[in-house]
Amino acid sequence: MNKELLKKIPKVDDLLRRSELEIYIVKFGREMVKETIQDGITKLRQEVLLNKITIDITENGVIDYACSTLDRKEKSGLKRVINATGVVLHTNLGRARISESAQEKLLEVAFGYSNLEYDLTTGKRGSRYQVIEKDLISLSHSEAGFVVNNNAAAVLLALSTIAKGKEIIISRGELVEIGGSFRIPEIIELSGGIIKEVGTTNKTKIEDYAKAINENTGAILKVHTSNYKVVGFTESVAIDQLASLAREHDLPLVNDLGSGLFYSLEDLGLPPEPTVSQAIESGCDIVTFSGDKLLGGPQSGLIVGKKVLIEKMKKNQLTRTLRIDKLSLAVLEQTLKAYLQPDHGHETIPIIRALKQGVTELEIRGNKLSDQLKGNNALSVNLLEDCSQVGGGSFPEVTLPTICVTVSSMNISCHDFSEQLRQCDIPVVCRIKDNQLVFDMRTVQDDELVDLGLAIKKVLKIIK
Repeated sequence: MNKELLKKIPKVDDLLRRSELEIYIVKFGREMVKETIQDGITKLRQEVLLNKITIDITENGVIDYACSTLDRKEKSGLKRVINATGVVLHTNLGRARISESAQEKLLEVAFGYSNLEYDLTTGKRGSRYQVIEKDLISLSHSEAGFVVNNNAAAVLLALSTIAKGKEIIISRGELVEIGGSFRIPEIIELSGGIIKEVGTTNKTKIEDYAKAINENTGAILKVHTSNYKVVGFTESVAIDQLASLAREHDLPLVNDLGSGLFYSLEDLGLPPEPTVSQAIESGCDIVTFSGDKLLGGPQSGLIVGKKVLIEKMKKNQLTRTLRIDKLSLAVLEQTLKAYLQPDHGHETIPIIRALKQGVTELEIRGNKLSDQLKGNNALSVNLLEDCSQVGGGSFPEVTLPTICVTVSSMNISCHDFSEQLRQCDIPVVCRIKDNQLVFDMRTVQDDELVDLGLAIKKVLKIIK
């Protein structure tokens, strides 16, 4: 029986002549279409041998398989999604959204030439970092500013420049792991530094740092544990104390702030977090922080501090490897300028707006989505008071009051419902709670409500 079925499997050359594949050959090229057909035929042979046939053993069956496979390939890749999770800085969804002014600058720079490394005054080669350095200095109250492609790179560059081959003193409680399994100990080792752990996980005192200093000490590293909290029987050393100790022994103090803030967010009900300028004013020689977290800009690692140290970093061969690209630099420039605008200009930054939204505003948005969905017997739609998260490793213990729209249907399980929403032309990512899909209005934008409503209806086949 299997042999007879195998004989029915169509030939590749015959399939390539079919008119249905002409448009795919134009889009993907003959070789890719051929490989896709061959994959389908291989799969079909295996299914025949296992008596588990899912592909129709006809030319049309294999053609349908090839077309659907190529359609999925065309839709795959980086694309816009609707974030309905309520996690404002969702690392897997690209973290911070950029501002409207940053989008305009991005388009201006992306589709034409720019003065990236060209001095328009002298007509000679310039530095790509000039466009952000003055603004960084103003915002951080530091001597100099610099930027690389992410904060892990910033820490790596700083330590490689300052303390390569020397001991770097750090509290055991600050040997943290950041996103994607990147760990501070490995960053230190990669920089060429030697880890010198002091204290314990829950308690480190100034005496622990002082006892660890010797002739081979290269730097003291302070890592802000923004993505977790140790509570209870704890003790840590204040930055100004560490700065005094570092100065006494003529050692640089490097502070990895992680998220990084230019302004306190306490007026939004969030707990106090050290700002960049506070870290500088407390005596840090170098401060590093991310551009795409609480700052609300593009992926980047910002470095501020002593001019003599930052000038050395610029000459480090790693700088070329870790440098920021022109598109990220354009977005960062506009983001920094927003912070320098008077009258709360930084509130034009989407991350700040998202955190600042009140329950009343969110309820209005929720009602708009509910109105689109109600009147369909296939759906149960309700508003829910719930909690959002800041995300991005920031304020791990903090939740923000929010309004969500809950949706459920007797015709489809929550798991399948959620999965199919992720396969829409504009994918929707939400959360599941109490056997309902939960769409958090804090991270859904007003101009996304129509697309979100249509996606939900399409999955349930309420509309075609």
